[in-house]
Formats: sequence, structure tokens, C-alpha cells
Amino acid sequence: MGRLDGKVAIITGAAQGMGAATARLFAAEGAKVVLGDVLVDRGEAVAAEIGDAAVFTRLDVRDESDWATAASAAQDRFGGIDILVNNAGVMHWGAIEELSIPDTERLLDINVLGPMLGAKTVVPSMKQAGKGVIVNISSLDGLRGVNGLSAYTASKWALRGLTKSLAFELGPSGIRVCSVHPGGVDTTLGNPTGQTGAALQKNYVGVPLQRIGEPEEIAQVTLFVASDEASYLSGAEIAVDGGWSAGAYYPGLPGAPVGVHA
Repeated sequence: MGRLDGKVAIITGAAQGMGAATARLFAAEGAKVVLGDVLVDRGEAVAAEIGDAAVFTRLDVRDESDWATAASAAQDRFGGIDILVNNAGVMHWGAIEELSIPDTERLLDINVLGPMLGAKTVVPSMKQAGKGVIVNISSLDGLRGVNGLSAYTASKWALRGLTKSLAFELGPSGIRVCSVHPGGVDTTLGNPTGQTGAALQKNYVGVPLQRIGEPEEIAQVTLFVASDEASYLSGAEIAVDGGWSAGAYYPGLPGAPVGVHA
């Protein structure tokens, strides 16, 4: 406990899923957290559950004025900004010829422009302090290509590239920047139909650990990256995917999966 004592974090997409799990964990580890999301009722409920260590602000990551409000909340309520977790994101399925310009622009604005605006907003405070951490939540699909997810995959590769560029740009100011790449996670985004049990896990027979991940498992890795334990880690991409990015399997060859874990 106490791995983030004295730290102040802004977490986007914090009303549910990985963002909410990260906010709860950060607060349990001693941080003060500003939860940002467009889902106001859910976000306020999570902040109330956490208690005095948390405050919620409506944050559309595409809106620079919303970012300014979130930064002011961190400064005014808790006295600074030490950590930014760019977690908010959306997904869009469809063949390339079916993609509309509005759908694609919305996805890129949330998944790429949002983290850029977040960094732009928090960096002055971090530079003044001479330290800070930005954690960009990318995806396994920021490490590979996926059919039917061309726009989403492009956005997550872009976020990975942004991470590396910012690591170079901000490192001399004492600011670390890393990307975390979740695989399948049991959230509204990762499990939109709400499957459970064997019906859910059978989708992961090709993953070495043969199961979907839990939001708390991703949050634990984000916690490590944001903590002083990772003080020499920057520009890194960390896959938290049950081994999915390790490669592919071929049925019938030695070691091929034969079932799934419950």
C-alpha cells in the first residue's frame, strides 16, 4: 500500500471499466484522483464511492476547455498533477469500404487527439515540478494488424507512436511516457454483449492464458508504470494480453490449445 502516496492523477474514461478500476486502485495506493468522463452519473458515483481522495469532472477528451477544467480541478483540489492516464477510447468495427468519415473522425479524435490534448494540458505543470508520468492506454491492436478494425488499429498505432515521440521530447524535463497495450478485457468495450463463463472464455482459446483479462489486471500494470518503482521506464510499450501478442498457434501442431480455462 502507499505506492502512490502524495501523487495526484487525472484518469480519463474513468466512469467504468479499466478507468474506474484504475481510479480505485490509485486511490487505494495513496493517490488523489481526478476522474474524467462524459458519463456523468456513473463517474460521479465512482468518485463518491472512492471518497475524499477523488473528484469527478465532465471531460470530453476532444474538448480543450474540458481539459483545462480537469487540470484546474487537480490543481485547486489536490495541489498539482503528477500522473495522467489517457484511458478513454472507442472502437469501431467495419470493412474499410464501409467506414464513414464522421465515424472515423470521431474515433481518431477520441483515441489520438484526446491524449495529445491531455499531454498538452498537463505538461506545463509537470515541467514546473520537474517530474511526471503519462500513461497512454493503447491496445494489443497497437502492436499488430486486425481485419475489420482498420480505423481503430490505426488509432492505437498512432497512440503508440505519440508515446515514443513524447518520451523523447519530455524526458529531459523529468517526465516519463509509456504505453500499456491490453488484450481482451472484460469491459463494455471488450465484451459488449456481456457474455459470461464458458461462452466468454471460448473466444480466447488462441490466447496462451486462455481467458479474458479483468480490468483490475490492467490497472495493476498501469499502477506500476505510474509509480516510482518504474523510475527508469520510459518510451516502453507493455503488452498486458495473456500472451496474445507472443504469436499465433496452429491447430494440430504440438502445444496447440485443446480447451479453455473456466
